[in-house]
Amino acid sequence: MIQITALVENTSADPRLGAEHGLSLYIETGAHHILFDMGQTALYAANARALGVDLAGVDLAVLSHGHYDHGGGLAHFLAANPGAPVYLSRYAFEPHYHGSTKNIGLEPALAQNLRLRFTGETTPLGDGLTLYACNARPRRHDLGSFGLTTVRDGAFVAEDFRHEQYLLIEQAGKRVLISGCFHKGILDLVEWFRPDVLVGGFHFSKLPLDETLAGYARALDRSGTVFYLSTGQSIRA
Repeated sequence: MIQITALVENTSADPRLGAEHGLSLYIETGAHHILFDMGQTALYAANARALGVDLAGVDLAVLSHGHYDHGGGLAHFLAANPGAPVYLSRYAFEPHYHGSTKNIGLEPALAQNLRLRFTGETTPLGDGLTLYACNARPRRHDLGSFGLTTVRDGAFVAEDFRHEQYLLIEQAGKRVLISGCFHKGILDLVEWFRPDVLVGGFHFSKLPLDETLAGYARALDRSGTVFYLSTGQSIRA
């Protein structure tokens, strides 16, 4: 049994819990206690205490990508937990911006922390856990960068999200795919992994409400995947 508890997200249905623009999930697989993303601030840690989740007992952490609303609480986790490794892309500390003025990246000084484990295209973690970057896979449904940029050779360019990675949990014949944002495209990722359960964001909110979007919805509905989005609660998969 896999149990996933949202520690922080954009909404909250529980008066004990605060909300912020960001994401943090606590995942129990039987073999592991995983922290997936750390929100924008340390709010996820306060919510964890309210929910009875002990961050000191986390044995591994994953940072899905290098944006502040998913890794802003990284320093707090490194202080609160005595030794769990944190797996993140080798590109996570590259510059990340919204446009050319708003810095949405991570704190650069944290890149030297010895508990960070930088990942590549595929990183097996054992016990049915694997991280995938999917940078080598061709995208059939590229929805663009939505104004997000990075810096290459001294110039701002559209994000290619090479710093984003996805956690696949394979347990008892079931495939559960977890992402912070699915910036590389929810449609392609569903085709690539064919998960039984998917947890993450579609990033469709800025698309026009037209037949194209309706077609995307139909394609996802036909996939057979069960989708969980901004649950604000625990789920079992």
